[in-house]
Amino acid sequence: MNALTTPQVEMKQPVVRPAHCSEEEWQLRCDLAECYHLIDYMGWSETIFNHISARLPGPVHQYLVNPFGLNYIEITPTNLLKVDVNGQKVEPSPYDANPASFALHGALHEARDDIRCIIHTHTTPISAVVQKRKGFDNNNFYGAQLYGRVGYHTFEGITLYDDEKPRMIASLGQKHILVLRNHGIAVAEGSIAKAIFLLWTAQRAAEVQCAAAALPGEDTPLPEAVQQKCTEQTEMLIRESDFANQFFNGMVRRMHAARGPSW
Repeated sequence: MNALTTPQVEMKQPVVRPAHCSEEEWQLRCDLAECYHLIDYMGWSETIFNHISARLPGPVHQYLVNPFGLNYIEITPTNLLKVDVNGQKVEPSPYDANPASFALHGALHEARDDIRCIIHTHTTPISAVVQKRKGFDNNNFYGAQLYGRVGYHTFEGITLYDDEKPRMIASLGQKHILVLRNHGIAVAEGSIAKAIFLLWTAQRAAEVQCAAAALPGEDTPLPEAVQQKCTEQTEMLIRESDFANQFFNGMVRRMHAARGPSW
């Protein structure tokens, strides 16, 4: 981008709900902006690249996503883009989206009504694990919680083209983590809070797996029945309690204590 097309950052401007924006959409925008800030705070961002989306309520498949060219810390509720599943803006904005986000997010939001938030990232531990043929193992505390929840998609290059959509959908199936081999992951869940918790779990699983691989000696494998039990217990916590929201809100409070309010 040259100086004439670089997006102008809003962080110093007052952030208030526009009159045309419903309270439900505004809350979603605020939560998604905080999610972007959390990813940056945790050190999981990739400068201006990568993307997080949140599907808007209603029968029409529309979602919110970051403007391309802004750092995650620069995302606010008002500068998030509203786009359709083809990545076309449905409301005016001086910003454009990252074209690499269209195929991935549009495809999964359109295919799975249960998916309300998708987070794509490729931290160093995650990128290292998904480069390995085995991918995630389920033998550490965090990895056991991912048992049966990970689909694998063969790397085809930067995700830009519509013809890859059906293959990504098939690779994910009814699971909640799509491993983009030799690349990174996309976590897909029913809310922003659930997605950030699942990403944190996958990140910790990758960190421990990488650390264990660097140590001499054999790993202690977990029985498949224990792996299955761990996944079921985690899913029960997420499904039947306010666990994910408490986790998300706690992380936001921790971030605010360190950095101050987001806007």
